[in-house]
Amino acid sequence: MRLAWVLLLAAGLLLAGCARILPPGPSMSERSGPGADFPYRKTEGGYPSLAPLLQRITPAVVNVAVTSELMPEDHPFLRDPNFRRFLEEFELEMPDPSEVQERQSVGSGVIIDGSRGLVLTNSHVIEDADEITVTLKDRRSFKARFIGADPDTDVSVLQIMPVDAPRLRFGDSDALEVGDFVIAIGNPFGLGQTVTSGIVSAVGRTGIAGDTLGELIQTDASINPGNSGGPLINLAGEVVGINTALIGPYGGNVGIGFAVPSNRVQAAMRRIIGAR
Repeated sequence: MRLAWVLLLAAGLLLAGCARILPPGPSMSERSGPGADFPYRKTEGGYPSLAPLLQRITPAVVNVAVTSELMPEDHPFLRDPNFRRFLEEFELEMPDPSEVQERQSVGSGVIIDGSRGLVLTNSHVIEDADEITVTLKDRRSFKARFIGADPDTDVSVLQIMPVDAPRLRFGDSDALEVGDFVIAIGNPFGLGQTVTSGIVSAVGRTGIAGDTLGELIQTDASINPGNSGGPLINLAGEVVGINTALIGPYGGNVGIGFAVPSNRVQAAMRRIIGAR
């Protein structure tokens, strides 16, 4: 029945938020501290707020929307033998392999040079993309051009039209310690720009994604599908990592997220841009 394929496709689109979700299994430049110019303020009740810091850095964080072709046989549900047996048992019509469907997914990114329109994101966010759209915090959207990728670090560089955006500093990820406060910014579930905070839970974490990504930063700052490619920020406003993966039994956050350390990101970025 055609109805079965329509329902199947609709469910797939709802679940297509771009984030590397891992199954549960085994596995700052000079350190800054609160000072006279530290970007805190106190509310009327006397409580500290990160609002001034976020107002300064969030315009550099973007949403990345990807459109790609999805052949029916490539649909994740149809690759599941149990789901195939379900269709066969109830004599539901299998999709026509000749039909090509459109898949839309979402992720995040960070502007690394507004004057040149360069945007950093994850490689897996734009994998197999036919069209990439970058949307700024002020809701302006631009078609993006793929510049290059470094799969070993899951880093890709895109280019849009030149824009006026703050140029964020990269921090020294080697200086991070367990317990340091960090902030994750991104586009979870396609909701739009969202900020979460937490601490560094571990550094040098290996064995993630089959150990293909090397040593990662682990954090309990909420990272969900769609956060991939967004920055992990320290309290000095520096990028110390690029969010790339999470472990969650149902594809949602359980306080175990991972970011590629900024020192490795910068090296990959230089290789990509220098190769042009």
